Amino acid sequence: MTGWFDVIAVLWFLTIWVGYTLVAKRRAKTVSCLSFELRRKRNDWMQQMLCRENKMADVGLLSTLERNVSFFASSSLLVLAGLLTALASADKISVVLSNVLPWSRDAEVSLQLKLLCIALIYVFAFFQFTWSLRQYGFGGVLIGAAPDGRKMEDADREAYAIRAAKVIDQAGHSFNYGLRSMYFSLAALAWFIDPLLFMAATVIVMLVMKQREFHSKVLHALRDC
Repeated sequence: MTGWFDVIAVLWFLTIWVGYTLVAKRRAKTVSCLSFELRRKRNDWMQQMLCRENKMADVGLLSTLERNVSFFASSSLLVLAGLLTALASADKISVVLSNVLPWSRDAEVSLQLKLLCIALIYVFAFFQFTWSLRQYGFGGVLIGAAPDGRKMEDADREAYAIRAAKVIDQAGHSFNYGLRSMYFSLAALAWFIDPLLFMAATVIVMLVMKQREFHSKVLHALRDC
């Protein structure tokens, strides 16, 4: 029976994760949220960048964003290495869990499968973070290749700014996907305690992300700027 509960919990987890991602992506096109407001700010940023003679401040800001993503990419690799190490010690972890959680009766194979599932989440997160890094690099190239906006027609300047902002916006989306992966991996930790708790933790993580992306104070500040 426990095996069926685990299968149901995993399906619930994937449904919440994928469903929230799709709904949030669709709503971000029309509803004010962090993604929506940041897209506006990136457009404004690129417009201002084209009119500046010295673009070192823009390059420095982009480098800061890259360093933030690089930190999470490195962290994902470290966590992944720890999980792969834990796979080889599943028998010892099973004994520890049975002592800490007397009701836990996870077999070694079941524990290894749970660790492998969480490892796959971090593999996905790592790919998202590294893709975000590459896209920020593309944005840096566009800033370096940017023409003097003061000598451009308004339509040409706006078109270039929108295209450059789109590249940086896509980098931000990839970073956001990686962060969501890490958030949902925290919910997966509850799986070691109980599948039902795992399902509840998944809903809690989703609600926390929804509150931050659609109802947070920083969103109101961005909207008012």
